[in-house]
Amino acid sequence: MAKTVDFNLYAITDGGNDKDLINKVKASLDGGLRAIQLREKGLGGADLLTLAEKVSRITKDYKAKLFINDRADVARLIDADGLHLTSSSFKPSDARPLMGDDKLIAVSTHSLSDAMQAETDGADFITFGPIYETPSKMKYGAPLGLRALKEVTEAIKIPVFALGGIKEENISEVIDTGAYGIAMISTIFSSDNIKDATTNLITELRERIIEDDTP
Repeated sequence: MAKTVDFNLYAITDGGNDKDLINKVKASLDGGLRAIQLREKGLGGADLLTLAEKVSRITKDYKAKLFINDRADVARLIDADGLHLTSSSFKPSDARPLMGDDKLIAVSTHSLSDAMQAETDGADFITFGPIYETPSKMKYGAPLGLRALKEVTEAIKIPVFALGGIKEENISEVIDTGAYGIAMISTIFSSDNIKDATTNLITELRERIIEDDTP
């Protein structure tokens, strides 16, 4: 049975020292963020665990969900809310016995076939992208665009979070494709005012989603 994904904005960390990252996480949570993925691929297991423990204490205080990127062992040790797998990682069905039935498992996808496979393998939701051109996703090739996003939202039933180059000004056209929400890295964590940027994004998302749900 699919579990409820009760957020539409999904923030992803991408580097920085511990103090800076903790401050950025707090600011985003103050702005209303309720789901964050800890994606610190440059850290070894011990350092990642230490950082994850710190972030987990904060997200629990805010009643926000914390996902760990690709490390089921770390996710289990800190009792994270979920695990986020890469497209080249093991399957959600393999991770499920490790994580438990009550945890959310997400998968990064970069094609329609990726998305359909993730759903078949038991993912609770996916990220799909890059939708627009963005430096952090250049390794995945040219932007996939809104048409590809719409094909995915129409082909699968689990929530789809659009990722890559999304800004406040293009949220409307992204949600119009049927996307459940948006995933962001730099738009939040590289902002001069993370709290206000997060609040503005959530407000824009809610307004757009409400409009799409209105008959």
